Amino acid sequence: MAEVYPINSFSPNTSSPIEDDESLPHVITISPEEGSTEANSANPIEAWLPLTESREGNLWTCVFHLISSGIGVQALLLPVAFASLGWAWGVICLSLGFIWQLYTIWVLVQLHESVPGTRYSRFLQLSMAAFGPKLGKLLALFPVMYLSGASCVVLIINGGKAMELFFNEVRGTSTSALTAVEWFLVFTAMAIVMAQAPNLNSVAGFSLVAAITGISYCTFLWALPVAKGRLPDADYGSSPSSNESGMGRMSDVVNGIGIIMLSFRGHNLILEIQGTLPSGQKIQSRKTMWRAVMISYAIVMIILFPLAIAGFWAYGNKVPSSGGMLKAFSSFHGSSTSNPLKGLIYLLLLLNCLTSYPIYAMPVFDNLELSLISQKKNNKPCSRLVRACSRMFFGGVTFFIAVTFPFLPSLAPLIGAVALPLTLAYPCLMWIAMKMKDCKSGGDVAVWGLNLLLGSLGMALCVLLVVGAVWSLADKGLHANFFKPE
Repeated sequence: MAEVYPINSFSPNTSSPIEDDESLPHVITISPEEGSTEANSANPIEAWLPLTESREGNLWTCVFHLISSGIGVQALLLPVAFASLGWAWGVICLSLGFIWQLYTIWVLVQLHESVPGTRYSRFLQLSMAAFGPKLGKLLALFPVMYLSGASCVVLIINGGKAMELFFNEVRGTSTSALTAVEWFLVFTAMAIVMAQAPNLNSVAGFSLVAAITGISYCTFLWALPVAKGRLPDADYGSSPSSNESGMGRMSDVVNGIGIIMLSFRGHNLILEIQGTLPSGQKIQSRKTMWRAVMISYAIVMIILFPLAIAGFWAYGNKVPSSGGMLKAFSSFHGSSTSNPLKGLIYLLLLLNCLTSYPIYAMPVFDNLELSLISQKKNNKPCSRLVRACSRMFFGGVTFFIAVTFPFLPSLAPLIGAVALPLTLAYPCLMWIAMKMKDCKSGGDVAVWGLNLLLGSLGMALCVLLVVGAVWSLADKGLHANFFKPE
């Protein structure tokens, strides 16, 4: 199979980047007979970058990556969405959103090798191939980097808090030995060490730990409240703030949809995960990848739906918008739960945040190294020292942002709205751009129409969610504790 040079790459026989050309996407293919090792040796730049350095993944490594990126701290806010939407619309929106994003994952898996002899191993690559170098980069670069960077920042904030809570339980005191900034720093230092793994395939072990811990603490946080019973004054009507005005109610509904969309993050990693699989004439990566998607997202569904439904049943609209199920459990059931069990939940959350950090940071590492390589005249890969320094730099930036904006998790609806095109719209529109010439039969035309409809609805929904999130912030205000993490 052929391999692909990364976006904005350059020919190994030249010392300058290829100039932008609307008629020629930044993809260079090499055609060895078969397999990934030969392809990477023929295309050295692909073999130098973290996302494509190793193509020795398998079904189970992909399952681990997909579960760890599909289940995380963002899922703990799903009962908050139900508090805004109510029982019926909450279940409907969660179900439709899950089916919709599963379909767009299928589209991305198919587009990974949609051009014979070419593999698109990065979301940004595929976007530029579909929409052209300039427009594709404009549409996808910010959302991809934003989603990866923001996810790492949120992991630092939640991981630092989980570390503090865990050590307080171990010490048997409510007084913390360190400040919140110091806990963030300790977590970031540990995350940077773990992020020194050379490539995406090499963090499969971390993904396994992240998958196990994510499944475990999510299950604990919905099973324990169900076992202890719902709150006596749990209310399943509209949240109090939504009764003020029609526009206030509408903004709550839009924010609820935004939270649901954020829970389906991970589309910026689908092509990258598939890129770790070998592919050749005898076996294509899309078959293995789709099997991995079906296995992993069956597990994701089993976790997310009970978490949302049972969490809303137990707490009603009393689920805090900041902290979600974790804060609700600590506030309402913490006193009746043993310290070892609470400590276990905090430890699972901490381990999940630590092991998820390298996975979400890999696209940024890949882009950083590509920028560094493109500046070298001798076209050599980054040394271990340069790679380590670039990753420490990124860790320092995410730490600084976490300290500067410790309220970032409370912006979940806005983050979900900005990331929504990657999940629901761009895959459908890229399918149209790349498959339009192949629409010959009635079935192809039907699929083309479906993708046009979903892509248009996705973009319209994105605009609506951004407006609703901004309106909600302007109407209700924001506890913006800059440089003062709590």
